[in-house]
Amino acid sequence: MRTVTKVIASVAALAVVAGAVAYSQRGAIAQRMFVRGVTAAMATDPIKQLPDGLHVILCGAGSPLPDPTRAGPCVAVVAGQRLFVVDVGDGAVRKLGMMGINASRAEAVLLTHFHSDHIDGLGGFMLQHWGGGASKAPLPVHGPQGVEQVVAGFNEAYKLDSGYRIAHHGPGVMPPSGIGGVALPFQITQGGPSAVLIDTPDLKVTAFPVDHAPVEPAVGYKFVYKGRTVVISGDNKPSKRVEAEAKGADLLVHEALSPELVKIQETAALKGGRINLAHVFADIPGYHTSPTAAAAIAQAAGVKMLLLDHIVPGLPFKALEIPFVGDARSKFSGPLQVGHDGDRVSLPANSDKIETGSALRF
Repeated sequence: MRTVTKVIASVAALAVVAGAVAYSQRGAIAQRMFVRGVTAAMATDPIKQLPDGLHVILCGAGSPLPDPTRAGPCVAVVAGQRLFVVDVGDGAVRKLGMMGINASRAEAVLLTHFHSDHIDGLGGFMLQHWGGGASKAPLPVHGPQGVEQVVAGFNEAYKLDSGYRIAHHGPGVMPPSGIGGVALPFQITQGGPSAVLIDTPDLKVTAFPVDHAPVEPAVGYKFVYKGRTVVISGDNKPSKRVEAEAKGADLLVHEALSPELVKIQETAALKGGRINLAHVFADIPGYHTSPTAAAAIAQAAGVKMLLLDHIVPGLPFKALEIPFVGDARSKFSGPLQVGHDGDRVSLPANSDKIETGSALRF
């Protein structure tokens, strides 16, 4: 027994010593891990690793309201090897970086409307598109009428910054021809036909009007690639148009606002004397969609999966997703997921499979 006790004591002592050594060397250990991680990240293109198909990645599942785990609205869509980004909210560029996705990889940005939370990351995205790959042409930015003003504003705001970077890094690294973005507007009217943005044998991308009054115009987007379909609602109140566009879709990415939780915020604001903020909380449910209503739309459209994004209010801990969803799951017979940054839904080409996972690396 004494021998066993001595062995245990010796092992414990060695463990303490090893722990102490590791602790004293923690900076060097962390640096070695950093080297390995950075080397692997720079050598890997996560998009090339995806199988042929249509893939949706949430680069921002949040809204203007604070949420520690969700960046501003952003949906990355990969069709084969073509990358498109729908809306670019604050923090979305950093989240894409955490996934190893370089903004220079993007073929275009598609804006649903011009609320600040959907465009306030556009300047940073343009910069990363330019500098991340020595792009020789500006970033194409599709959007309904008004997108010209938005893009011109960001180009002007970043004009001084662009000059500094060319002077510092040189035109070989930062080609002057690749600065900023170029607006590609399309005309769309409430109740009118869809606008076709891309129409090739494998990929079709269309924009359709949604009701987000008084925000006008506002659109959603539909991607069809090799037999798979994704519809992104953008911001809107419950809409028959979204239901019609999503008919039979594999995936509907729909915005969601919990009136019950927002009402709690309104009440708290009133009690705290934040009258103006209380008024905002009272207003916003009127032009958004509840999880229950989004689920009903998905069910009526025969959608295979529903992914909720643009989560309002922020959900600082996961248990809040239970009251947020409410009875939505009883309204939709398919899988329903509350969106988090990094969520990935993959739809392999010419298949009926739906695969889910996370694109975040750390």
